[in-house]
Amino acid sequence: MRLNPLTLRKLKRFREIRRGYYSFLILVGLLGLSAVSELIINDRALAVRYEGTWTFPTYGPVELGADYGLEGTAARRPVDYRRLQAHFDEQGDGNRVIMPLIPWGPYYNDAVGGILRAEPPNFERGHYLGTDTTGRDILARLVYGFRTAMLFALAFTALTYLIGVTIGCAMGYFGGLFDLLFQRIIEIWSNVPFLYMVIIIFSVIPATFSVGARIGILLMIMVLFSWTGLTYYMRTATYKEKARDYTAAAQVLGASTGRIVFRHILPNTVATMVTFVPFTVVGAITAITALDFLGFGLPPPTPSIGEMLKQGTANLTTAPWIVSSAFAALVVILLLVTFIGEAVREAFDPRQFTLYK
Repeated sequence: MRLNPLTLRKLKRFREIRRGYYSFLILVGLLGLSAVSELIINDRALAVRYEGTWTFPTYGPVELGADYGLEGTAARRPVDYRRLQAHFDEQGDGNRVIMPLIPWGPYYNDAVGGILRAEPPNFERGHYLGTDTTGRDILARLVYGFRTAMLFALAFTALTYLIGVTIGCAMGYFGGLFDLLFQRIIEIWSNVPFLYMVIIIFSVIPATFSVGARIGILLMIMVLFSWTGLTYYMRTATYKEKARDYTAAAQVLGASTGRIVFRHILPNTVATMVTFVPFTVVGAITAITALDFLGFGLPPPTPSIGEMLKQGTANLTTAPWIVSSAFAALVVILLLVTFIGEAVREAFDPRQFTLYK
């Protein structure tokens, strides 16, 4: 797709705002690393060489100990690759296990001395930020929690914009009774208490629902209660563009409603909508973190920054590294997205780039 010169000028202006541009690069880099986090932070081996055959368990099915010659109860259990690595080293018969850089997964319980408890950072064992109250690695849960939060926020933003932009554009373009009807609907819907609805719905969801299903339900609830605010901005922008001469000219020439909306009005309202995207992402991350902190967000044991904040505040005196790590991670994420939002808003400011002199 070929961008028009005005859009290219805005993108060039965005690159010139160093704080926002570098924040964008850092955030994209973190998202890229989190997409392959199983190759960096995981309790499953990257590769296993057993009797001359290489296997790659990271993205494969769950393997049992019998697959690698283990006996007894270990043969019927999922493989603990760290113990398998020690077992191969003892045998010294050429078998080997290649583990990720940080050999701990977000769900692995590391019992130090046979006791599951919070342990401070330990570089020898590879717990660089320590463990939580059940022995799970904090760094692993932060990385996977960051990926979950960002995917949730991006999906939330996409669905919110899809609904809000569609309804707002229709309200502004058609006006009249359609506009009045949806204004009343939005006013009524906006007064429904969001938090109470989340509590009620999650109290009746069966525990047999999968984690993915519960996350999907939470996403839909948040989207259904968040699209209303965007419609007013889109409605106003559409009203303004509809009054332009180029819209009247397109109508006189016989252009269809779809062509006028998608080829003329929407492209000229992109600048208004784009500036809200980073702040919508911030709002989504903040909302899901707050819901997790209250216990109404992502279902356990899903890695979550909000859950770690809750756990850390409950053990503030005995395990301060939990809350400090989670709080620092949340601050960094929100700062990066906020800096990007400020840069986007400044770069797409219509007062700096206008066709009117």
